[in-house]
Amino acid sequence: MSDKKVPITRNSMFFGSEDFKLQENMGMEWLHGWLNFSLVLYSVDREKTDNDDVYGEASPGDIRFYPPVEFKAYVQIVEPQNASYSSGLARYNEPGNLRISIYMRHLEELSIDIRYGDYIGYAETEDRVRYYNVVNDGKVTSDNAHTIGGYKAFYRTLVCSPVQEDEFKGI
Repeated sequence: MSDKKVPITRNSMFFGSEDFKLQENMGMEWLHGWLNFSLVLYSVDREKTDNDDVYGEASPGDIRFYPPVEFKAYVQIVEPQNASYSSGLARYNEPGNLRISIYMRHLEELSIDIRYGDYIGYAETEDRVRYYNVVNDGKVTSDNAHTIGGYKAFYRTLVCSPVQEDEFKGI
């Protein structure tokens, strides 16, 4: 990536960097102060994790993690889907995916990056934490939904799939 900076001048008559910072600050105050959704990131240490030579995968006991980090994000738990196996006789209902939106500045402030394959813990109740695996790390933020008026991206949306209790239990 180039060290060269190009000023963003689109929408400059009505919206500029000061307006962007104000909107970002107000949004972070609302999310971190008023809503206060707390999650825990269990980031996989990809260098110390022992991978299978054939498939490049690791069994749950061979995965190594960095120390857990608490972070704030907007949380949406998608409604579970009631589905059936091929013949329709046996039905199953899995917990819904976790969709979180996180300010990119918050990630920078914590010096963390959430990547595909990392685990996230979310307290559903006072005595139950459900763990999720990141299946979409939301690094593509060039769409209009992740910008303020097309000016500049300010957050990422991640999709996480619930894990079975025998796969991951936290550290």
